[in-house]
Amino acid sequence: MTSTEKVLLDTDIGCDIDDAVCLAYLLAHPRCELVGITTVNGDTQARAQLASALCHAAHREIPIFPGARDTLLARRTRKPVPQAEALARLPHSDRFDGIGYLEFMRDTILGHPGEITLLAIGPMTNVGLLFAAYPDAARALKRLVLMGGNFENPLTGLGYMESNTMCDPHASELVYRAQVPIHRSVGCDVTNDLSMKRDAVYARFARHPILAATLPMADVYFSHGAPELYFHDSCAAASIFNDRIVRWGGGLVEVELRADALMGMTVVKHAAYLGGPHQVARAVDRAAYFEDFGQVFGLCE
Repeated sequence: MTSTEKVLLDTDIGCDIDDAVCLAYLLAHPRCELVGITTVNGDTQARAQLASALCHAAHREIPIFPGARDTLLARRTRKPVPQAEALARLPHSDRFDGIGYLEFMRDTILGHPGEITLLAIGPMTNVGLLFAAYPDAARALKRLVLMGGNFENPLTGLGYMESNTMCDPHASELVYRAQVPIHRSVGCDVTNDLSMKRDAVYARFARHPILAATLPMADVYFSHGAPELYFHDSCAAASIFNDRIVRWGGGLVEVELRADALMGMTVVKHAAYLGGPHQVARAVDRAAYFEDFGQVFGLCE
């Protein structure tokens, strides 16, 4: 029997819908032992409530901790949480008591040295603070997987910018300087081909109870004019369990911190640093990704 993977999720669920789809994927995956969830940026309480709604749909009790609301140094507008309006239609918890989120992350990682994958799919404030305060936690991870950065192919209107790294550039720099055994980044440039049209989302997601719980959030997402759903975050999650989906390349990632308009831009040096500390997604196999997604949710035709 294939072994399970212990995953600690850090998310800004409530903005784009792919965070919710990613969490649904982790809850449904037979090899995922989801050990905890932390939320980041802006109204982290509302984000925690949205995460709890999906855990409720999965009949799972997962520790959830609202995390940092503000960025470290750079003045950046907090990301909104438009999908919080879906909470009126979703059973959820609104009480998140206990120890602080950084202590929870530290204790979870140090309590299982070499076993935890930290999957960060939002701005990197929580993770940056964790590594700055407790560098032993970085070294004790099995791997770090980020959905963040833009490394290979500039996007129209964004160039090499990407929301998660640019939202808190100083935290991003801390994360990329951390000494992690395996340090992986899935950039939006290679996941931009993973999408599903609105009608297909409603038709397919309604067939699985956890995915169906994301649909009230999808209503909000699509009401703002989005024509399709992108699977950026769940692709990063899938790479933990399925080696066929992402092709990695080695290098050294640097984060721009000087020019204000470019702060958070990621640059990867390949040629001189092929043995560098960072693994960056160079390509994604679209067919392998959707095959994996269908199998996890039982949606294969």
